[in-house]
Amino acid sequence: MPNRNRNQSREGNEENANEQQENAVTPVDEQNNNVANNNNPNPTPPAPARASTWDTIKSMAFRMLMFYFVTQFFRRSPASNTAGNSTLSTNLNNGFTPGNLYANGDLLDIYMFINENEVYTYDALRKPHWEIDGFKYGDWSAQSTYTKFIEFPISKNVQNNGSLYLHAVVTKHGLSIDPDEREEHSPQYIFYKTKRLNKYKKKIYKKTKNLLTGSTEHDEEYQKKADDKIVELLSHWHPNMTINLLDDQSPWAKGSIPPPMDKFFEFETYTGRYYPVLYLNDYWNLLVDYYPVNNTLDKLNLTITVAPIQLWKWQMYISQNLRQSWYGNMLGDEENDEDQDTMKRALVETNPYLLVITIVVSVVHTVFEILAFKNDIQFWRTRKSLEGLSVRSVFFNIFQSLIVLLYVFDNETNTMVRISVCVGILIELWKVPKILNFERVPNETWLGLIPKYKYVYKESYTVTSTSDYDRMAFKYLSWALFPLVIGYACYLLMYHEQKSWYSFCLSTVYGFLLTFGFIMMTPQLFINYKLKSVAHLPWRMMTYKALNTFIDDLFAFVIKMPTMYRLGCFRDDIIFFIYLYQRYIYRVDRSRLNEFGTTGDPNAELVPVEEQSQIDTTTEQHEKTE
Repeated sequence: MPNRNRNQSREGNEENANEQQENAVTPVDEQNNNVANNNNPNPTPPAPARASTWDTIKSMAFRMLMFYFVTQFFRRSPASNTAGNSTLSTNLNNGFTPGNLYANGDLLDIYMFINENEVYTYDALRKPHWEIDGFKYGDWSAQSTYTKFIEFPISKNVQNNGSLYLHAVVTKHGLSIDPDEREEHSPQYIFYKTKRLNKYKKKIYKKTKNLLTGSTEHDEEYQKKADDKIVELLSHWHPNMTINLLDDQSPWAKGSIPPPMDKFFEFETYTGRYYPVLYLNDYWNLLVDYYPVNNTLDKLNLTITVAPIQLWKWQMYISQNLRQSWYGNMLGDEENDEDQDTMKRALVETNPYLLVITIVVSVVHTVFEILAFKNDIQFWRTRKSLEGLSVRSVFFNIFQSLIVLLYVFDNETNTMVRISVCVGILIELWKVPKILNFERVPNETWLGLIPKYKYVYKESYTVTSTSDYDRMAFKYLSWALFPLVIGYACYLLMYHEQKSWYSFCLSTVYGFLLTFGFIMMTPQLFINYKLKSVAHLPWRMMTYKALNTFIDDLFAFVIKMPTMYRLGCFRDDIIFFIYLYQRYIYRVDRSRLNEFGTTGDPNAELVPVEEQSQIDTTTEQHEKTE
């Protein structure tokens, strides 16, 4: 093969090494998808906290839209170029008309080789594992999809964490890929792609033990690796691979293809035309279907499917690679396929109509989140009085956000999760000056240099009965809270292994907040009950959050998720319904006079301010007497 093709192959190998691509939808593939099992005998530590499935689906929909608009913005059709662009296109292609080297209906010969060589080189002693003679390019009939089951032995090197590569070589029908056959060999019509078939999964050895007994379920070898903090990359295998040939006749010229599509196109030197894109596609290979490759296996099997693919569908696949590249470069995170596995499973297992509704609702969910955030900030920014609001709940939210932040740093989570938690803490801290005043203590210092300060609640909170009701609510809440915390901690100590006492404390508090966090909304309910009013609540923000909770209920049935998370969605619904019931029974009294002497009743007469103040004073005295 020419050096040009070899260099292109190396670039293609690096680009395809991290691709997340689609598996063909054929009955044979669906059967083989269930063959692979994850048989790793070593016990693994509990999975770290990850971004929710709902966030993953929303991010995918957002990426699809962004990629579409960016592609439409940069795409230029050579057919409608200006005179200057036409001149540039002609110079780049030496006067030849740009376009695909192969037309629809041309016959191709495809050869598949599986070996341990990272770079493809023709070897006459190695026969192809599969050869397709006369593949019709651009044919979308039922005969255009080919599927073959291949079983082959593996070497000791592959058993010991070595790599296997698939080389797909395409040439014009009737021509040979053997350079020694000079009469039938034409390098101009040969193109190929290489992809590593096995995937390396990171295995982290963590030293855990029962903090009470000091015992562990891991063997001595595992404990030794955990002491040395060893991180292994173990080879895993999936028995499916799809080879897609892009059906596209766009008149692309070299230098006119928008990124990231330009990385996948290769151009023939003499004519300036591009080769059809050969896309080795494993997007639908879920991680749960991979199984480890070790010395217990002496052979592997692979089902290869060859089929055409449309341009818009291919663009969606490479948009996933673009997202992973952006996140990896900006945030320094490694590719994490587990974050997308749940989304792929939902796409495969969910009814198409329900899936469309889910995507539409996901956009609405994002809008409601933005509106809830906006109204929450607006409510606290313009709030002058704290009467009727639970101030202690604000401090507890800060404590809860801090625990979540420490937990995600103690476990392996991606950078986006950490950033979102930090933003949540900053929002809660921003509310502190709204509920507290920091005053300097006169004539008192720390170490004779640093002035001493004290915090004082806002007067609108202390002079009213709200502070007493808030204190009373948390006292009653603690009666149920502390026994639950102690019981949960005892359960973790007895039946779960921990890394350290610090990790145990974080896991206990985090797990408790995740399970029983909904009860922290009850102090506000108690204050509403005592004041017989809900006029002080940010109802607009609460409405948006409640609508998002109802959307989460929908996804609790659509997407596979832990049972406790599903129960948490319904518990939030119950709390909101109680709020609605309080709003119903504690209605706004439109006959009550405000500070300007007016009421909500249009037929009421204007009352002087002095008379209104006397009425308010008398009413307050009656309430105190009662």
